[in-house]
Amino acid sequence: MKAKVTKQGVLIPKALLEGIIEVEILKENSRILVVPSIKKDPIYQLGSHPIACNMSDASEKHDNLSYTRPLKADG
Repeated sequence: MKAKVTKQGVLIPKALLEGIIEVEILKENSRILVVPSIKKDPIYQLGSHPIACNMSDASEKHDNLSYTRPLKADG
């Protein structure tokens, strides 16, 4: 595909950007690349802001605490 370069730049047809929210425009040597931005997966943020709780072994019992009724506190 060829596109005319105007004073404002180049228009990329929306059909080529279907489902893309943001792009990075890079110049490498004699090429100009338009690359979809990769958003960070929110799963990688899991645990980045831990909360304090009154359980010393919460990480050991994570599955039980996540998928079943909470265990009663020891003691």
